Amino acid sequence: MADSDPALKPVLVLDFGAQYVQLIARRVRERHAFARIVRHDITAERVRELDPLALILSGGPASVYEPGAPHCDPALFSLGIPVLGICYGMQLICEAMGSQVRANPARGEYGRTPCRVLDSREPLFHDVPHETIVWMSHGDQIQDAGVEFVGLAATPSCPIAAVRHRRLPVYGLQFHPEVSHTPYGSLILGNFLDRICNNPRAWTMGAFVARSIAEVSRRVGSADRVVCGLSGGVDSAVCAALLARALGPRVVCVFVDTGLLRSGERDAVAAAFGARTAAELRVVDAAGPFLQALAGVIDPQEKRRRIGHVFIEVFREAARSIPGARFLAQGTLYPDVIESGGEPDGPTATIKIHHNVGGLPQQLGFELIEPLRDLFKDEVRRLGIELGLPDSLVWRHPFPGPGLAVRCLGEVTAARLDVLRQADAIFLDELNRAGLERQVAQAFAVLLPVQAVGVMGDARTYENVIALRAVETEDFMTADWSRLPQDLLARVSTRITNTVKGVNRVVYDITSKPPGTIEWE
Repeated sequence: MADSDPALKPVLVLDFGAQYVQLIARRVRERHAFARIVRHDITAERVRELDPLALILSGGPASVYEPGAPHCDPALFSLGIPVLGICYGMQLICEAMGSQVRANPARGEYGRTPCRVLDSREPLFHDVPHETIVWMSHGDQIQDAGVEFVGLAATPSCPIAAVRHRRLPVYGLQFHPEVSHTPYGSLILGNFLDRICNNPRAWTMGAFVARSIAEVSRRVGSADRVVCGLSGGVDSAVCAALLARALGPRVVCVFVDTGLLRSGERDAVAAAFGARTAAELRVVDAAGPFLQALAGVIDPQEKRRRIGHVFIEVFREAARSIPGARFLAQGTLYPDVIESGGEPDGPTATIKIHHNVGGLPQQLGFELIEPLRDLFKDEVRRLGIELGLPDSLVWRHPFPGPGLAVRCLGEVTAARLDVLRQADAIFLDELNRAGLERQVAQAFAVLLPVQAVGVMGDARTYENVIALRAVETEDFMTADWSRLPQDLLARVSTRITNTVKGVNRVVYDITSKPPGTIEWE
């Protein structure tokens, strides 16, 4: 969608295998520049065609002097396009232009590190304190910058922590400005974009809405209709709202009530789309077929397979009943595109095969529309606010496609789902009352397939165990468990055991990702 606007020059982020590459792109976008992640060996000719605002070379796990280490086309540095290298990217630039890169004699720098700016008049460090803190994570460093580069910053064990080329608009940072542990990192990136690249600051959600409406209207035309599958999550909700802004009642939202939803999910979707948009909403009651398909199933993958099969059948029947429907809309996001290898210039490694709606576009003969495919999750939330969706929907925690079936460990039954749904609602309610719902990236309850001994009144009980899970993360690729207040956890436990019939024990999951995953199944 962004590529359709010639005025929106991209910042190309070359991926050398950095764990922070998506974070670099997100930080660039926060400074109102459109970032795209591309393969590290993109050619200079292709870069000329893309006509970018700037190039950013990411970090990476390799050493530039090792055989087989990833390198970029050296012709990139002579295109006249501003270049910023981060960590490995800086070493790569300097090594390609005559500097010496060697292993740090002090075995590297890791974590928060004091940094001294050598010349605060440099545009890259405008308004950055002379003494600051940066986040380091490197075993190699520049030993000799040579005649081509000027040192701009230093740390106690890294005398060349930032550089500028003497003639070309080429810069390097040994530290990571994209992480929050570098307090002035966002400002440094902003200085590079605004003061060195003359960033027009054209990447905003308001401008994105205008571009998207024009593109969708052009592609769909004046007669055809679009089917949009709603899941209750923020991605599909924002996708539907954007399409409704462009096409009005020619958008038909299909919401399948699988019987595996969170408490209040169906009502929230109906409220958001019944009165707030011009789109038509069709709700399909399908709890029976889903529960029937899951009867006796314990294996998580088999649960997912059966749920996907039933969903396709239910959605197919609903979609075929809509006259004039030619397009199917999906809430695919930019990370999905990157990880599936869906970008022609993107990284070559395919992390996962992406499908939002189980292959429905091919099976039903629809043309696919993915209006959010340029956006990260945080941008989708901002877009939802721009489109006027309620906070309760925009900030709703992520929910897996198979729903509560993969949080109901063991066999899925209506009775067990009811227990889980009540416990989950209590947990989220207490988080909301404490003002912590947005601080936590994802929180939910899990019904375990075990029973525990307890005492209620004068009687022994042998009842269900609920596990609570809450994590904090920026990208959901890694996550840390949330250090929720103990009195909050105590209130949740007391409410669940006192009001949810059949539960006598509540536990809290303190596993990070890795080694665990966010979901239990």
